[in-house]
Amino acid sequence: MTTYTLAFDVYGTLIDTSGIFHSLEKMVGKATKVFMNTWRLKQLEYSFRRGLMDDYVDFSICTREALEYTCLDLDIKLTPNQKISLMKEYTTLPIFPDVVDGLQLLKETGHKVYAFSNGSSLAIKNLIDTAQITTFFDGIVSVEATKTFKPSPVVYKHFNTQTNSTPDNSWLISSNSFDVIGAISYGMRSVWVQRSSTSIFDPWNISPTATITSIKDLNKVLKNTE
Repeated sequence: MTTYTLAFDVYGTLIDTSGIFHSLEKMVGKATKVFMNTWRLKQLEYSFRRGLMDDYVDFSICTREALEYTCLDLDIKLTPNQKISLMKEYTTLPIFPDVVDGLQLLKETGHKVYAFSNGSSLAIKNLIDTAQITTFFDGIVSVEATKTFKPSPVVYKHFNTQTNSTPDNSWLISSNSFDVIGAISYGMRSVWVQRSSTSIFDPWNISPTATITSIKDLNKVLKNTE
């Protein structure tokens, strides 16, 4: 069986960013869902904008500024301590239920597995350590060295350089369609993890190499691609 170098997106793919729901619910009540969605979308938008502006900051700053925006947009007044608490919880979010079994199967098959994220190396290490999945990874590749964010082709090339891989023997696995499109445009193959039946893949006339609903299905996709 052919073995590949796998680039796993972290936020939204392995780590469930909606894990913060219950804490938010205590603070904002019925506005929780819209608050959570606005915060996440604005977080990504700020990373895109900073990438275009060539104005890199740590991803945690995009997260914090998006939190501030969401409070202003929804006219919700959180205390400084509540904001600190939410930001702290964002560093220890839970994994999706399929992650452990899926990663275990990939390691047993001999694939090289890396966490590949807009987050800093330290932030990602903390997330996967807390989730107790560190042993499944051969390493962490962060965009921080490139001073820009996904989906810039610079970051996918950086992944190949850091892992001694090439576009044709590496795959990106992500629940974020912008990430999948970015990787495919660069030259990698990419699997979209459709975490919700209501999730929509961006209609850009670029399709994922494969679509799965569980990490446990990834090994079969790789095997069938030989």
